[in-house]
Amino acid sequence: MVTKQFTGLPEDADLARAGSLAREIFSDVANKWAFLIVESLGDGTLRFSELRDVVEGISHKMLTQNLRMLERNGLVERTVHPTVPPRVEYTLTEPGQALRATVDGMCGWTRRFLGDIEAARSHFDAT
Repeated sequence: MVTKQFTGLPEDADLARAGSLAREIFSDVANKWAFLIVESLGDGTLRFSELRDVVEGISHKMLTQNLRMLERNGLVERTVHPTVPPRVEYTLTEPGQALRATVDGMCGWTRRFLGDIEAARSHFDAT
């Protein structure tokens, strides 16, 4: 494998790195489960079992994977309380709260234009 050497200005390398990171983060958080988890945690801290109950249809495995991904990206904070059995809680971080504002906007957009989207799909599918 040959590695291509970057020959541009240092600030261009920073922009390229930021663009690559942005694509990676968008790929991570732009899935239905991540959106629903962020939306659910927007009103406060929840335990794992509470999240599983609130996010309808999510499996234990998918909830675990998405929470870990959100935690890795600094959007969710996981707190383990030393009790028997251990109590684990999840809450949005400041960047997670900012993402929630975006998610809320997208959900509002969906509610506002749902009829238009359904009509366009029906028209497209009929032709």
